[in-house]
Amino acid sequence: MKELNISKELIVVDIPNLVFFHGGDITVKLSKKFDSEYYDKIKEEDFYAIALTVKGDKNEITYEENDFYRVGTLIRIKDRKKKNDYYEYSMELIERVEVEEFILDGTHFRAIYNFIPDIMDLDEKSNIQMLDYIKDLTTEISKNFRGSEDFVENIRKINNITSIIATLVPYVNLTHKEKQEFFEIRSLKNRSSRFLDLLIEHRESIEFQVEMASKFTEGVNKNYREKMLKMQLEAIKVELNETDRGKGKKKKDYSELIKDSNMPDDVKEVALDELDKLERQSPNSSEGNIIQNYLDLLTSLPWGHSDIKDVDIKSARELLDKGHYGLEKVKRRIIQHLTVMKLKQNKQGSILLLVGPPGTGKTSLGKSIAEALGRKYVRISLGGVRDEAEIRGHRRTYIGALPGKIIQGMKKSGEKNPVFILDEVDKLMSSSNGDPTSALLEVLDPEQNSTFADHYLEVPYDLSDVLFIATANSLRNIPEALVDRMEVIDISSYTSHEKFHIAKNHIVSSVLEENGLNKEQLQFEDETLKVIIEKYTREAGVRGLKRQLSTAARVASEKVVEGDVELPYIVKEDMLFDVLGHEIANYDRVNKINPPGVVTGLAWTPVGGDILFIEGAMMPGNGRLILTGQLGDVMKESAQIAQSLVRSRLVFNQKGLEFNKYDLHIHVPSGAIRKDGPSAGVSLFTTIASLVTGHSVDSKLAMTGEISLRGAVLPVGGVKEKVLAAHRSGIKRIILPRDNEKDITDIPKDVQKELEFILVETVEDVIKETIGIELPKSAFLEMIAKNSSEVKK
Repeated sequence: MKELNISKELIVVDIPNLVFFHGGDITVKLSKKFDSEYYDKIKEEDFYAIALTVKGDKNEITYEENDFYRVGTLIRIKDRKKKNDYYEYSMELIERVEVEEFILDGTHFRAIYNFIPDIMDLDEKSNIQMLDYIKDLTTEISKNFRGSEDFVENIRKINNITSIIATLVPYVNLTHKEKQEFFEIRSLKNRSSRFLDLLIEHRESIEFQVEMASKFTEGVNKNYREKMLKMQLEAIKVELNETDRGKGKKKKDYSELIKDSNMPDDVKEVALDELDKLERQSPNSSEGNIIQNYLDLLTSLPWGHSDIKDVDIKSARELLDKGHYGLEKVKRRIIQHLTVMKLKQNKQGSILLLVGPPGTGKTSLGKSIAEALGRKYVRISLGGVRDEAEIRGHRRTYIGALPGKIIQGMKKSGEKNPVFILDEVDKLMSSSNGDPTSALLEVLDPEQNSTFADHYLEVPYDLSDVLFIATANSLRNIPEALVDRMEVIDISSYTSHEKFHIAKNHIVSSVLEENGLNKEQLQFEDETLKVIIEKYTREAGVRGLKRQLSTAARVASEKVVEGDVELPYIVKEDMLFDVLGHEIANYDRVNKINPPGVVTGLAWTPVGGDILFIEGAMMPGNGRLILTGQLGDVMKESAQIAQSLVRSRLVFNQKGLEFNKYDLHIHVPSGAIRKDGPSAGVSLFTTIASLVTGHSVDSKLAMTGEISLRGAVLPVGGVKEKVLAAHRSGIKRIILPRDNEKDITDIPKDVQKELEFILVETVEDVIKETIGIELPKSAFLEMIAKNSSEVKK
């Protein structure tokens, strides 16, 4: 297009209910409020502005950046006329643009934009033919409306496809979202073809309305309005071939469905009673629909005995190995569970709970189990559910009542023994509407779920043949009574080695397929995958890794489509900055050198392990302990115990330490994140000891463990996740409580080889390993013994 001599940064005009199509002129009525807010600013830019449509039905005073579609129209105000309560603006819709960056200017936005003109992929002949088709269809449609001759004559004078579409599209029945999607089509060929389809649909819709109206033109009278509406309803049924549906068949249909449904006798009796009620209802009764919906549910649920399918253990093992790299302990436990099911002929006796960080394959494991068993797969998400009725259903006395998610899932499966995934069971929330976790107690209890009671169903339903698999990120938010009903299988974080093989064997092929590519078009070098894992992701699972690979695939797809590169396009390590940008920087990477008073600790989080730095400072004061960094009660108590232990131990070794003349300030960075838990005692103790002695602690040394007031180092949980986080961050040595020695066996062998584990039992061991001061263990005990003997005397 011809380059316009205008600013590349213009004010954004929000359009809540309109999409401005470039290529024509438009006259709109706008409020005086719009004139006062925008006119002077637009006037400063020689009457140019960027018109952007607001997403959805929002009509706010102010908008956020994400409220706008990024593709809009460059407009120029040609004229303004003042009316009584509004202004009438004449605008030229110049060209389609895409916003590159939003800049906040007071209460409004300005935009840096680029032109995105039409792709002219129609030759001259096709262009003329397309114009003629559009004009002919417009003429044909306009014949149904009086006084349309002038409109048609003006349309006939337009000789540009973009302009004719801009003129006609406001009259086509599309939502704002559909108009925006249509507006963003750059290919002139595709847009004009789609517009032809819309005109044809519009013509057929008008012809149908005219045809239906003509059938009832005669005899229309205000006194027979109700009769006329019934006649129209019957005519619509004729068009849809539904004239016999529901007439004389209700009793026969439901009777046969109830008979063939294999319902238990007591449930069948309830169904027949409801059918009898339905037959006694008048045609206009509102209760008839309620009963009919209830019978539909009863007859569509799978009743009776489920088919027993043989479980091929060998095939199941091969399927799990093919779809999931690593997770050997988890897969072994699942195979054991399937073996028991085979011996018991599929009779279900336990419920599985897969617990692990996001992105570690919990839900996909459920799919694989369903495939191995040859059963239907049903999944419901429980995240954010706060109403007990979502599990147990609503009572039918309420308007709009529905069965609960469990019964809906059983209806959807059509089988008595599906694999039922309960996703995010730890995200259930209590509210004034009840506690959904309590409602799950009956569902997930093998001793009770054979007679599960849904409030909507009102008859017992047998869930004992269902294999329930729940997933969660953490056990902390799940009530103990609910956990007690399930068998917990822990899924831990992936190592870098495991992530590499998962990416190479699974994720890359999935990403290529999602982006319309294949191996002949795009490839990743092994070293590139390793660098992405180490420097562009910081996670326990592989979701972030998949996002980064998808980003690289999108960049490559653009180059492949434009033909700028030779195929296959190989993503190499030295290209990652151009493809993915800067490496992900994180404060929690280990320092080169830790000054005295800085210690690297290990922490467990619901999304995997992490490392944290504990920092200390000492200043003149009166012996106060200052704690900052959003610490919970447990960590605060650990800090107080650590201070007491340091004072009790070092007073025998470090002469001249006057603790009452100095204040200690302990800080854990990332203060906006709340931190708590019984595993930071050793780290806090080491921080204070390092600070008061002036000895620095090796930055490649990390530690975890709790302490008691007698100086013992107590065991902690989440060791595997903490160790994997330390390994990812470059730690070389790790201090663990002696009682956690057994947990080292759970850590992958390749990680164990690269780390040195130091096992400690007392705080004296900690001081020796961290700051190199060897305290006699007997000093403190001798003092106690001496005091005891004096008391006896």
